Amino acid sequence: MKTGRVFLVGAGPGDVGLITVKGMEAIKKAEVILYDRLANPKLLEFAASDCELIYCGKLPDRHILRQENINELLVEKALAGKMVVRLKGGDPGVFGRVGEEAAALAQYQIPFEIVPGISSGIAAPLYAGIPVTHREHAESFAVVTAHDKSEAGKPLLDWKGLARGVDTIAFYMGVGNLPFICENLIKHGKPASTPVILIQWGTFGRQKTLQGTLADISEKVAAAKFTNPAIILVGEVISLREKISWFERMPLYGRQILLARTGESMSGMAQHLIDQGADVIEFPKWKKNVLPVDLTKVSDYEKILFTSPESVGEFFTALYEDGIDIRKIRADFFGVSSKSVKALNARGFSAKLAEEMPESGNLLIVGDDSMLRKYYDNADLMVTSKKELDRQFLPIFKRMLAEADVNTMVFPSGASVELFVDALKECGLDAAELLKNLQVVSMGKQTLATVAGAGLPTHGMPESATKEALVDYLAGQLVEEV
Repeated sequence: MKTGRVFLVGAGPGDVGLITVKGMEAIKKAEVILYDRLANPKLLEFAASDCELIYCGKLPDRHILRQENINELLVEKALAGKMVVRLKGGDPGVFGRVGEEAAALAQYQIPFEIVPGISSGIAAPLYAGIPVTHREHAESFAVVTAHDKSEAGKPLLDWKGLARGVDTIAFYMGVGNLPFICENLIKHGKPASTPVILIQWGTFGRQKTLQGTLADISEKVAAAKFTNPAIILVGEVISLREKISWFERMPLYGRQILLARTGESMSGMAQHLIDQGADVIEFPKWKKNVLPVDLTKVSDYEKILFTSPESVGEFFTALYEDGIDIRKIRADFFGVSSKSVKALNARGFSAKLAEEMPESGNLLIVGDDSMLRKYYDNADLMVTSKKELDRQFLPIFKRMLAEADVNTMVFPSGASVELFVDALKECGLDAAELLKNLQVVSMGKQTLATVAGAGLPTHGMPESATKEALVDYLAGQLVEEV
């Protein structure tokens, strides 16, 4: 059997957009991915549907897989002929133990590549409005581990060199040792008034910061119960933050949104919310099998309703493969959600939302959502694909949910409600219980009615069912809360 290949990939600091092009290409080609806790799980959605996903997460008090086991798994999967990706938060060469993993692969003559990533020690400060170097404030920068392999876990460092010779210092994962760090920097010459900032979950929408000085930051951290994962930044350059902070000024900064999903890939709505500063978890994750369809009567319908953007593409692909000219179809096109409407608009059709559809006229529903028969009794259904819950992502979702502090739920369509509720049950979660303390937003009157009918809390809806209206609605409420 031919030996496989391993890519040791830096996932970047958290924001999915910060992974390198080469890193993303490796994920898309992978047959096996071993991923860490600090690698954004959303990156796994770009992998093939049959890719094996193995969690190697580590917490300060426990290990899912120890480093020796990870090394053994990399070797085992590669010797089985697999294309393997080891996905590590930040840059694999910065406290990522990539050297140990590479050495294990080299021992068995397994070909591998190391793909650099953006390190959180640089990215997190920038997302907090702080460049780690500046011509007037900081001409040197150090990256330092805040704990070592000793039983006490206190780093043995050249404290004098750090305190007197380095302008900006980034300590990784050092919240537990913060008093020890501050004490030694002051003891070896760093002024007690030196600014310090902690950046938790840097570059995520859930990013939080806490600022002080070497003299008082430990007390502030204890009072705020601030925890890892966090970067501790020390240096006068922190004073620039007030002028150039940008991420925390975005319209939806502070919004941690759970978005019900009906399609297989990231929605345009999710991306727009992220672009405005929100942290978005889409659920559930779906995979599909495309099915053959009968198009012999397709030109007889007066209305065609698409249940998802994917069904739009599958429908037109089937038309092309059957040699049917689109000009023979006289039906008006409608979409269950704004995503479906936009998929139709992108193909040159003036489509509308389902709630604008007239009652008269024979109707064809295209997609994978037979629950719509509840609302359209006399419709015909064309199933273009069989959508299945991707159960491999259920434990991933539960970990994401546990580490986030979700405050908002968005249902983009009525069709998303039952799918979301049923998928939560597969995770052992009750929708009403999960949403009881969240602001639940519905996109459109029909969606609002469906949410209420499912016995879930409702807190209103934007003026229109567009992603732009949703951002305005959520941003406006954030202003009111402040």
